Amino acid sequence: MKRTGEVILGIIGAFLYGILAFFGGLFLWLKNNPDLVQDMLNESPEDLGVSLNDMIATMGTGGVYLLVSSLIAIVLGIIAMFLLKGNKNPKIAGIIFIVTSVIFAVITVGAGIFAGILYLIAGIMCLVRKPKTLIEE
Repeated sequence: MKRTGEVILGIIGAFLYGILAFFGGLFLWLKNNPDLVQDMLNESPEDLGVSLNDMIATMGTGGVYLLVSSLIAIVLGIIAMFLLKGNKNPKIAGIIFIVTSVIFAVITVGAGIFAGILYLIAGIMCLVRKPKTLIEE
């Protein structure tokens, strides 16, 4: 049985987690460039009510958090897709997809919800789809 649907959903989910990892890296880059952040805040007409140091510290922490969690989710998704190759272990791959989707949708505080939904659908498909049995008479 081909598992093309599950693999495609896994690839799209991994791509969405990759976008989150990009934003995490961008936050880390901005943390290391406080002059750029200061220039952007000076051009902004409204006052955010947050000091520059607090904003930079939050961006750095959030960036590390998003980057690491997204990379772990991508690696787990790739492992699950390799388990699907050749229909070797679809049950284990489904469990990995489902656990990854739930944990990382919560860990990223909803930022990874769309990628998590795709992983969840792929995991459910892995567990539900059964190979066709031929009835011989």
